Amino acid sequence: MKTFAENLATLESVDHLASLALFDAHGAVVASIENKPGSQGSLKLYYHLAKKWGSLNAEAAAEGLALYAEHTEDALSHPGKHPNIDRLAEIQQSKVGLSVRVFPPE
Repeated sequence: MKTFAENLATLESVDHLASLALFDAHGAVVASIENKPGSQGSLKLYYHLAKKWGSLNAEAAAEGLALYAEHTEDALSHPGKHPNIDRLAEIQQSKVGLSVRVFPPE
């Protein structure tokens, strides 16, 4: 099994993004992930999922949890510690997805 770092190395760069926002079915922003230290890995992973799946649906969430690798087990054991992983687990369980919009640097 690959580690999160190894999985990230296989994903497309997000140097061309400033952030991405996640929207619920009503169009409300539920979260955003910025291109800054500490969240770049999640930005890269969420961007990959959005490009591949078109949104964050249950299938995308399952792939994302697998890509987070060792961090997924830690997140499931400690709810709230990894909110970006918690979000994917909730999507996978509830089957209620989110739409994604990316933002280039200004």
